[in-house]
Amino acid sequence: MSFIDDLNFETPVRRIRAAPAPPAAPERQGSATMNTVSSFVALLCMIGAAAVGYFVNPYFGGVFAVLAVCVALSLKMANVWEKFVILRLGKLQSVRGAGLFLIIPIVDNIVAVIDERIQTTAFNAEQALTKDTVPVNVDAIIFWHVHDAEKAALAITNYREAIDRVAQTSLREMIGSSMLAALLSDRKDADERLKIEIGAKTAPWGISVSSVEIRDVAIPVALQDAMSRQAQAEREKQARVILGSAEAAIASQFVAAAATYAGHPEALQLRAMNIIYETTKERGATILIPSAMVDSMNPSSPTLAMALAAQSMPLAQQALLGTPSPSPPASDPQPPANQVAA
Repeated sequence: MSFIDDLNFETPVRRIRAAPAPPAAPERQGSATMNTVSSFVALLCMIGAAAVGYFVNPYFGGVFAVLAVCVALSLKMANVWEKFVILRLGKLQSVRGAGLFLIIPIVDNIVAVIDERIQTTAFNAEQALTKDTVPVNVDAIIFWHVHDAEKAALAITNYREAIDRVAQTSLREMIGSSMLAALLSDRKDADERLKIEIGAKTAPWGISVSSVEIRDVAIPVALQDAMSRQAQAEREKQARVILGSAEAAIASQFVAAAATYAGHPEALQLRAMNIIYETTKERGATILIPSAMVDSMNPSSPTLAMALAAQSMPLAQQALLGTPSPSPPASDPQPPANQVAA
């Protein structure tokens, strides 16, 4: 767009800030959490320890109490969307999925519980310059999920924060390499480019990007006014072209009608009468018609004479050439009166 260089972009820019996303749930540490199953089993063991210690032997009650503590520390349960990353003496031991499993207390340590459901992260870029040096504010959202819990827990410290930083950097790079017109019109292509770039950077962390969607592109107010005037001029140009083509079609129809009225003055008179009727059919309407206009609507004697001469010209030509004129078809002979009476 040629008018971009003449604009002053120091004018205020409309800023749209996305609503702050709710804080993400922190990664649960297995050593500090207890599920309902392990809590219930540990409670039963403690009740059994109290009963045995009171009715049988206090030493046996102590054994049941130690068993209750071991159950509470070793029996774990993972939900269907969770993965537990377990280290044994500092080394990766296993990654456990949904269901119940046991760990060795003190020796094993659950370092992270990874949520593998699809999650969203909102990000934006403010005052980012496009390829044609136009500052814009862009808001977008990314849909992602963890496909490798081991890499997400061990390859990076905080993958949630890293996704947000990578998304903002990729968005600014995409804006800097795109023209403003392409950024406004081809959002699908921009979304696909962001998805590929962010996905390539987060793949080593065990994270897959499902989709990226640009929600809004805010441009300076001066540029909005210039683009509005340009769009209005384009529409006016198109309207004038359509009006010109309509005028040409109407003119051609008027030429054909004039040729018809020239050879048939009666048709012109009927048309004039119809126009007067159309203008006076509404009740209470008063139409003032100049007398000169009324006289022009009535066919004059010379006009009628010329029309009759034009109609009788073929008959005169046939008489001069000796061509017999077509005779009317013979009618059926009438029967004699006496036959009719019979």
